Amino acid sequence: MVLKLYAGPNAGRGSAIVALLLAEKQIPFEHILVNLFEKEHKNPRISRDASVWPDSRHCSSDDDGFVLYESRAICRYLGEKYADQGTAFLPAGLKERALVEQAASVEFANFHPAIVKVVRDVFGKQGSGQPPDPAILAEFSAKLEVYEVILGKHKFLAGDEFTLADLFHFSYAPMLEYAAVDIMTSSGPNVKRWWNDLISRPAWVKLKAEGMKGTIS
Repeated sequence: MVLKLYAGPNAGRGSAIVALLLAEKQIPFEHILVNLFEKEHKNPRISRDASVWPDSRHCSSDDDGFVLYESRAICRYLGEKYADQGTAFLPAGLKERALVEQAASVEFANFHPAIVKVVRDVFGKQGSGQPPDPAILAEFSAKLEVYEVILGKHKFLAGDEFTLADLFHFSYAPMLEYAAVDIMTSSGPNVKRWWNDLISRPAWVKLKAEGMKGTIS
């Protein structure tokens, strides 16, 4: 049975990192379109236990009856299941894996909350002519200063290979481009180099241009 991915039409937020992992690993899947604005993600057709799924969820997966609804959990699961296929998001070595989880924890606990504030502030002011809140931008910039140091030591966040720790940043960071907030590429040279490497990945360029598409074969 082919993997089912329940998500909106575009690769954004949680669905972005899952869609990109599927593309990088060339995993066949069926895309089942979900209208989030109509709260279709709470519909029992999506899950036998839809009532307990949080409203903020933007995608879920069904792998032959095994259902997951947190994007990072989906990525970890698929990264393990298809470890020998496509991009190796999770290294086999114990220490190397620990470094990935360390960097992923930094993304979740520090980078993610800060960038969510920026995105919500910027998009909440669209059309008003008001600039982004300087205090919110300063908080996010402080996180990037730490990244600048980390990325001065190796190419990616957990070493010299692209891993889940880097992938998770596609959840919100690409949204800054649509809001004309150039903070990712106007930061330090290491952050700029790293971010340009990420958004230039062929799988992301294609996903951004074509949107989410199932690849049942």
